[in-house]
Amino acid sequence: MSDGELTGVVFPASSDGRRSTSALGAGVVADALRQVDTAGAAGAEHEANWRTGYLAHFRRLVEAGLTSKDAALSVARDGLDSLHRRMRVMPADGAGGAEAGLDTLLSAPAQRSVGTIAVPGRQEAETELAVPYRGQRLCGDALLGRLDAWVAGGVIEPSCADAVRTVAAHPDWLRLPGRTAVVLGAGAEVGPLPALLSWGAQVIGVDVPRPAIWARVLEMARRSGGTLLVPVAAETGELAGASDEVLAQRAGLDLTGDVPAAADWLSTVDGPLVLGNYVYADGAANVRVSAAVDALTVRLRARRDDVALAFLATPTDVFTVPADAVAQSVRAYATRSRATKLASPALRALSGGRLLRRAYPPGADPGINDSLVAQQGPNYALAKRVQRWRATVARDGGATVSMNVAPPTRTRSVLKNRALAAAYAGAHRFGVEVFEPATTRVLMAALLVHDLYAEDGPGHLHPWQDEAHGAAHGGLWRIAYAPRSALTLAALLGYAASRK
Repeated sequence: MSDGELTGVVFPASSDGRRSTSALGAGVVADALRQVDTAGAAGAEHEANWRTGYLAHFRRLVEAGLTSKDAALSVARDGLDSLHRRMRVMPADGAGGAEAGLDTLLSAPAQRSVGTIAVPGRQEAETELAVPYRGQRLCGDALLGRLDAWVAGGVIEPSCADAVRTVAAHPDWLRLPGRTAVVLGAGAEVGPLPALLSWGAQVIGVDVPRPAIWARVLEMARRSGGTLLVPVAAETGELAGASDEVLAQRAGLDLTGDVPAAADWLSTVDGPLVLGNYVYADGAANVRVSAAVDALTVRLRARRDDVALAFLATPTDVFTVPADAVAQSVRAYATRSRATKLASPALRALSGGRLLRRAYPPGADPGINDSLVAQQGPNYALAKRVQRWRATVARDGGATVSMNVAPPTRTRSVLKNRALAAAYAGAHRFGVEVFEPATTRVLMAALLVHDLYAEDGPGHLHPWQDEAHGAAHGGLWRIAYAPRSALTLAALLGYAASRK
């Protein structure tokens, strides 16, 4: 893509004029490691093929931060500082001026104003927590039984089940009393927008100005018991009484180019806000929008002291996990079937040791779970790691932060990747449960509600404990095998099913 086609948040240009995503990723990871792991920083800087070699360096970020809370905070702060220092902002056509640093968005004036249209729902709000699951709506004892089954099967952490039980016992929390939730990425397939609206909450939806997205979001809002506040590129008087079809044509914000406008608009909203980051884009655009949202987060929190932050962490990343997760995995490895035990040495030999490796050394406390999936690529890994870093830094600064690991989910973005679709189709053979989007949406929205209103969090002893608390990883943390070593075989076993 030529510079003439780029506006808003962009990658930095190298000496030859190219805007390299690999150079940006390697540089940010190296900077994040530099103060706590000089050898790791050098390794990232000199990685010959970042697109395939990034996996080890993203694992090293977690390992380097494990030595102490200060080390973890150093990795997070230095990684964010590097991203802000390196990423650039290209002015829109006709705006004048040269490209500038990302941090100019923290004070740059808005180039346009944003109006607000309220879209009230036409249904009664739901008054109890009900989780859709395999054609049923689980509530009451049925929901509690499913939570117990998931815990027993190693699908979710016990703290996740405890959090959902707490929310089920406090249905008055579901409408987010006293708060307005901002959902960045309103059309996200596993974002909380549908659940929050169904519970009667007031939600600000932000997504790119694409009528197809907004037609779907507006229809969802009308079929709920909540209220959706929509950003529009117009004076609100012009749209008074307009149809949803007309509103869909005028709604939306492109955050890669509209951070100042979005920040100014959100600064005027009454009452405490929950700024939820659920943005996603394919490839390099994912890093661009994640950087833009991080700049928006910093700018908005500098103006308001009543902003809580919310994120969904991907399960296909590297996490530190508690000793009981390690122990369950070790038991699963020891008790695998006789046929599997007999076949495993041959599979490992044929694959050069890549298949069916044990997940953890016995007794590890804590353990390192490496569920990175090579096919998702380094841009996806960096975009999601930026969110984890911001959660770590904000929580240390006293902010209310909800960041929970979501389960593997059959989203459109996953299923369009044939290798991932095949791996997910065969994952159940190794103890991994892949969720449907409807289940993930409600489950993760319930965890968000818990984090905002309950007072039984992990205590913030170390950032890894905050990340592990409430995780719904689908079993990736507790299966017998290192996830990549099993998912490769799962893809072979699940290929036929995924083609269907």
